[in-house]
Amino acid sequence: MLTASIAVLVSGGGTNLQALLDAQSRGELKSGQITLVIADKPGAGAIARAEKAGVPCLVIPRREAGFEDRVLAALRERQIDMAILAGFLGIFSADFLSAFGRPVINIHPSLIPSFCGKGFYGLRVHEAALDYGVKVTGATVHYVNEITDGGKIILQKAVEIQPGDTPEILQRRVMEEGEWILLPQAAEIVSAEIVRKKESRQ
Repeated sequence: MLTASIAVLVSGGGTNLQALLDAQSRGELKSGQITLVIADKPGAGAIARAEKAGVPCLVIPRREAGFEDRVLAALRERQIDMAILAGFLGIFSADFLSAFGRPVINIHPSLIPSFCGKGFYGLRVHEAALDYGVKVTGATVHYVNEITDGGKIILQKAVEIQPGDTPEILQRRVMEEGEWILLPQAAEIVSAEIVRKKESRQ
């Protein structure tokens, strides 16, 4: 059976990576196979998650010269069909995206176009939502293009804000009710489309 080869790029603890790995083990992510994890920080918690799952993991520090070239070389060497940014804090250039030429998707912890774009990441997103006083936030999975958080939306899920929420509490709820559900679903949608294209070329 044909599958899409997936690379997951991470910067932190890897909870979204874990959601993808768990979905794969449950058979929910069946059209794709996670074959590579790339961490941009030595010691990132996601590295241990990849190792435990038996997935090869590369550490390519984002602040070192040639970062994009090294990532691109790794993706090509392993014939990656799709890249998933799962809590990855880097922003790829238009040149990188064009050179890779395959789908790149990202999970963002708000309902785009709210609280997104340059400077909106991590707790800052949830702080902004609470400061603004919105009653509903959520998560969005979208294709990555040259505009930060500007690519076509694949899936969204709303998450209600509760009285007494702090940024940390809200962040956890958006992860549990939004990100960890949506990202595997979107990965399967995109992987299935890649497989259909592969089959049509055979």
